Amino acid sequence: MTALTLPVALRDYSTLSLASALVFVGAVLAIVTALGFEYLGGYVPCPLCMQQRLAYHLAIPIALLAYLLSRADHEGFAALLIGLVGLAFLANVGLGVYHAGAEWKWWPGPATCGATGELSIGEGTSLLESLRTGGSVRCDEASWRFLGLSFAGWSAVISLGLAGVAAIGALGWRNVAAR
Repeated sequence: MTALTLPVALRDYSTLSLASALVFVGAVLAIVTALGFEYLGGYVPCPLCMQQRLAYHLAIPIALLAYLLSRADHEGFAALLIGLVGLAFLANVGLGVYHAGAEWKWWPGPATCGATGELSIGEGTSLLESLRTGGSVRCDEASWRFLGLSFAGWSAVISLGLAGVAAIGALGWRNVAAR
């Protein structure tokens, strides 16, 4: 049985560097996709959706810093940082499952996410005025589903994957550093 080997171009990178780079790219892609659905697709995020984005916003600069530190032979601190990012994504998995469960009516969502007003900007109406008079998007109603999962469900899946990649980087860095 042969061992799995990396392509030649990636062999100079440690597991920590690769994991940090993957978490960075994954978080950027997730946020860009969410913004695309919001601004191009017209899907207004609810307050829980916005909370789920915090882990991605946190991960982007920290994963980039972890990558740069790992390339500059500061693996210990880089591993700590990417480990913290992994924990943030793990917490985000819980938030995503909670949010998706509220959408499926398995349990109630937060009371602060129940406004029913429509948010629209008509002619002569400012965005701030619309925010004051209109309601927020409901957290307990999925506005979109793909393969049975809503935005919240997909955020939980992506967060779990990114948490796993971060854990591999944080826990596996010593094995690579010893080679």
